[in-house]
Amino acid sequence: MATTTRTDEDLAAALSVAVAIGVFGVVYGATAAPQLGTATTVLSSALVFSGAGQFSMVALLAAGAGPLAALGATVPLALRHLPLGAVLRPHLTAGPARRAALSWFLIDETTGLALARPDRVERTLTVAGGLAYGAWVVGTAAGVGGAALPAVEPLAGALFPVLFIGLAAVTSAGADGAGRAVLAGVAALVLLVLWPGAGVLGAIAVAVGVALPGATR
Repeated sequence: MATTTRTDEDLAAALSVAVAIGVFGVVYGATAAPQLGTATTVLSSALVFSGAGQFSMVALLAAGAGPLAALGATVPLALRHLPLGAVLRPHLTAGPARRAALSWFLIDETTGLALARPDRVERTLTVAGGLAYGAWVVGTAAGVGGAALPAVEPLAGALFPVLFIGLAAVTSAGADGAGRAVLAGVAALVLLVLWPGAGVLGAIAVAVGVALPGATR
């Protein structure tokens, strides 16, 4: 029973992350299509799977930067995967070929989920990573027309801090820390709903203000 409950919790966390990433995919598709075209935009998500790198690339291209400048700005973002991989490597038992395949799903969110279950890192990367990748590509395809952007853009702004605060709740070692992380996420979401002008930084400030007292106990 305990194993089943744990598996259900892992799947719920993976699905939550995938939904959030799918929303960001819609935003990316809508913003990238005018710069790259429909087919190239979807192909970029299918072949790259790096929201930070892809958004940076599109922003630079929209500002008039050349391909080399866009590449030079996105490569350093990809280097963060080296420490992410180093953190997870001690928990992997698969051979080189399987590790190389799993590295495709190595993003900030899946790393957080995997660290919460160090005894099943490979399974977490496969399930959570597969769901996240599928959501990113489908979200991109749904966003290229731009019709869905007005509905999801405000939601994306709210989901950004809440997503990472939710990961803090999942990876927390104790119930008190998880409870504070959840409360911080709710507070950030409420702030952005009631006062969108607060922006991401305002939401993060509120979340930290709620969660920080628990770290001193």
